[in-house]
Amino acid sequence: MGNARPRPRRLAEKLLLIRSQLDGGLSQTEMALRLGLSSDDRERISKYERDILEPPLHIIVAYSKVSNVFVEAIIIDELNLPEELPSKIKSVGIPVKK
Repeated sequence: MGNARPRPRRLAEKLLLIRSQLDGGLSQTEMALRLGLSSDDRERISKYERDILEPPLHIIVAYSKVSNVFVEAIIIDELNLPEELPSKIKSVGIPVKK
């Protein structure tokens, strides 16, 4: 089949940051519901945040919508998320300072 594509190194970190900043911090169950999943999917959120399981594209898009940032800001390692989430205006992310 070919080689697997590389996983974004900071994806899990960013997903945890999004959950912890939304509405003063959401539980994993609340985040699952916010993403359109069931409350039984709390364990999936945990696995995404611990980099055990990579979320499918539709879940990354859901994170993008609830945080009001473009998908690129979540998946590109060289971009940081904005300090305030959800972002007041749709954010493209902030370049990482070298």
